[in-house]
Amino acid sequence: MCIVMIDTGKAFCAANKQFRNGIRDLAQYSCNDAIVETSLIKFSESFQEMINFHTILFDQTQRSIKAQLQTFIKEDLRKFKDAKKQFEKVSEEKENALAKNAQVPRNKQHEVEEATNILTATRKCFRHIALDYVLQINVLQSKRRSEILKSMLSFMYAHLAFFHQGYDLFSELSPYMKDLGAQLDQLAVDAAKEKRDMEQKHSTIQQKDFSSDDTKLEYNVDAANGIVMEGYLFKRASNAFKTWNRKKSDHIRRWFSIQNNQLVYQKKFKDNPTVVVEDLRLCTVKHCEDIERRFCFEVVSPTKSCMLQADSEKLRQAWIKAVQTSIATAYREKGDEAEKLDKKSSPSTGSLESGSESKEKLLKGESALQRVQSIAGNGNCCDCGLADPRWASINLGITLCIECSGIHRSLGVHFSKVRSLTLDTWEPELLKLMCELGNDVINRVYEAKVEKMGIKKPQPGQRQEKEAYIRAKYVERKFVDKTSTSLPPDQGKKGVSRSHEEKRHSISKTIPGDQVRTPAKSSVKSNDSGTQPSADDGREPLPSVASANSLCEPGLRLYRAAFEKNLPVMAEALAHGADVNWANPEENKATSLIQAVLGGSLVTCEFLLQNGASVNQRDVKGRGPLHHATVLGHTGQVCLFLKRGANQHATDEEGKDPLSIAVEAANADIVTLLRLARMNEEMRESEGLYGQPGDETYQDIFRDFSQMASNNPEKLNRFQQDSQKF
Repeated sequence: MCIVMIDTGKAFCAANKQFRNGIRDLAQYSCNDAIVETSLIKFSESFQEMINFHTILFDQTQRSIKAQLQTFIKEDLRKFKDAKKQFEKVSEEKENALAKNAQVPRNKQHEVEEATNILTATRKCFRHIALDYVLQINVLQSKRRSEILKSMLSFMYAHLAFFHQGYDLFSELSPYMKDLGAQLDQLAVDAAKEKRDMEQKHSTIQQKDFSSDDTKLEYNVDAANGIVMEGYLFKRASNAFKTWNRKKSDHIRRWFSIQNNQLVYQKKFKDNPTVVVEDLRLCTVKHCEDIERRFCFEVVSPTKSCMLQADSEKLRQAWIKAVQTSIATAYREKGDEAEKLDKKSSPSTGSLESGSESKEKLLKGESALQRVQSIAGNGNCCDCGLADPRWASINLGITLCIECSGIHRSLGVHFSKVRSLTLDTWEPELLKLMCELGNDVINRVYEAKVEKMGIKKPQPGQRQEKEAYIRAKYVERKFVDKTSTSLPPDQGKKGVSRSHEEKRHSISKTIPGDQVRTPAKSSVKSNDSGTQPSADDGREPLPSVASANSLCEPGLRLYRAAFEKNLPVMAEALAHGADVNWANPEENKATSLIQAVLGGSLVTCEFLLQNGASVNQRDVKGRGPLHHATVLGHTGQVCLFLKRGANQHATDEEGKDPLSIAVEAANADIVTLLRLARMNEEMRESEGLYGQPGDETYQDIFRDFSQMASNNPEKLNRFQQDSQKF
């Protein structure tokens, strides 16, 4: 139902956009009437804002209800079903043991002892499995309550934000509307005259006869007698000849009805119904335009298909809609029955929660809000200073109030990508990215000249001032001081280059031209690379980046900082106009993203990708970021690049693609990821749009690797060492 609501909402927004375009066209046609033209233009602009608010609402609805409940069904219900199957299996084994024990003759003592021992062991196993089954029931009931309430709470907060935005918009529009109302007296007189003329024409039209012999087109899924829809349809015979008429006097026209989640028909009124489809959940319905007869449609089930013909196009559409609605209702009713059975089987629920569930909660909802707001300056909106911001720009690394977030959305995703800190699910690498930057860091860059220019920051509620200020700040970058840097003083260009080159050279040794080493021999150690954890979780300040920052162009500054994992310097370089895809001609045309891979930082790669870095740009040796991450054994980075669409078939100058490199290095984790990605790609090509089950499994596995790479990188390191020993 949520999916249908979201799809309908998107169609609603699309229709509204067309309507808004019509208002703009009407304003152009009314260019000779100043009042009409001005009013229509202003109303169309406000209407566009409402369309944007609706779009945000449907987006948040998809995240709050659809995504959360699908995860619950996919993971928790699967565990419960596994426990149930095991319980039923052990129950059957116990029954077999009882039967065998009863059948043993008393004079065969060794068989008696053997049967008794088997029965005792089986009973113990049965009690253990039964307790596990009851535990799964209690856990499922507890989780179900919390998941439903949590998703609905997020859904209602999304509506709260939606109506708050609408209220603010119309509060600004209200004075203009009142002034316009005072000018409508003469227009009301003209409209009344036109209305009388139209009513007269309408009365004339109503006197004409538009009666039709079409059967009633309505259907009702909540009908008291249980019949959703009924009426006559032609049915094609199911014999080998596929004829419509058995005899000249016996046309196959039957009385069909949809009832009790079944499609049935009768030859005569008193005949017993013949079932065409026993369970509507297992069937689908489609138009048939490739046969000679008109108005045909087909009901297809796993075992057979039924070709039907209506009397008109309207009736055909009505029957198809009735079958589709009945299918949806059947699914919903079966789901309600399952919930009732669960309630009967488990009257009490526990409060147990696994460790993996608690980790997931740390990355979404209030936990994400608390972690991000704990960064310096993040307790207030980055642009207007309003307290307790609930939104964030993930590529800038700042927090925003709801009004400023709406303005950021209007800038476009190439300037700012907005997410909710309470309604959206946060990937671990994104959450770490937000914690690396913050409002204070970004404002030191983007507001460096605000005081010198004598410009005052907008206050909460000043929407027009906010729009102008935010556009000047992030789009035009008027307040960025491009003549200076916020970093420490220069320490000498020669020392900078040598320090950076020595460190980079130690990494590049792991990528020889004719040999690929295993990840265990890599000299990179990073806390967020997904390979080897470091003892120190923070970034060590490196003077090489600081001095290079004041000496080189923005592109090279970004390039240096990417290797050193210095996100504040990278953000400053981007603000100074650095090309995120700049390639260093002196170092094999390597990009900043490749440098981030060599530096071993998953968060640095995420920052560059969020700011438009190309995941498929390669150096002169034909190696892209995926190649380098594979050679170095950075599993987390490989997972990230594959999720972002990296080309896994690209080969370097030696003709090696990432999969062959991983196989040669005996890195089991990366081989698994690359093969899964390739399998998913092949499934999409062969099955087209219907390859969704493979896509879900693919996303689940990649989500697990991403969580491990960000939260437990030492596990990936252990897995790699074990695979190498093997």
